[in-house]
Amino acid sequence: MHGDIVAQGVELMLYGMGTVVVFLSLLVVITTLMSAIVQRYFAEPEPVTVGTIVPAVDATHDVEVVAAVTAAIHQHRNRP
Repeated sequence: MHGDIVAQGVELMLYGMGTVVVFLSLLVVITTLMSAIVQRYFAEPEPVTVGTIVPAVDATHDVEVVAAVTAAIHQHRNRP
């Protein structure tokens, strides 16, 4: 009787693990297929680049941010 219960447990375990493996495999295949379909039919057009665009840098803004961060760190470290 004990061997019968163990055999049923192993059988149930194999069915459960097999179901999970099949489900995850289908999930990977379907996700890959959907990604390929979206890339093929709904891909965004690549931007046309004529030259390099350099964004304008506001040096005063950066200095203010660094000063604020430095003050915050100083205040945090000197807290009692």
